[in-house]
Amino acid sequence: MESSVDATGEPVIVQEDTQVHVGVDLRPGTLTLTRNGKDFAAYHALVQFASVRAKPWAAQEVKFSAKGPDGKSVELTVDLLNDAGDGPRAGVPAAIWKVVALAATSAGDVGITYAPPGGA
Repeated sequence: MESSVDATGEPVIVQEDTQVHVGVDLRPGTLTLTRNGKDFAAYHALVQFASVRAKPWAAQEVKFSAKGPDGKSVELTVDLLNDAGDGPRAGVPAAIWKVVALAATSAGDVGITYAPPGGA
């Protein structure tokens, strides 16, 4: 069933608190996440970028879909901002920042410009 839609106007994004989620599929076996001594093979990442009050875009979190040692799928979330929300969280592994950079490249068409902390 097809529907016809007419539209007029010039849409503008309000920059109060804009969020974009970018998903990237990961080749199985290329990223291993470890939690509580258990390894999880990540196969998908969903990165949340936000721009608050027209400030530059920042990556806030990554939600990984991964398979655990038992083969069951789990979701692991990594917070990327420090507790004050004004910079990157210390101790986030470089491999996770690489996933964020890959997602940011995919999001370039919606105006996201992003540089990983410390040039990682």
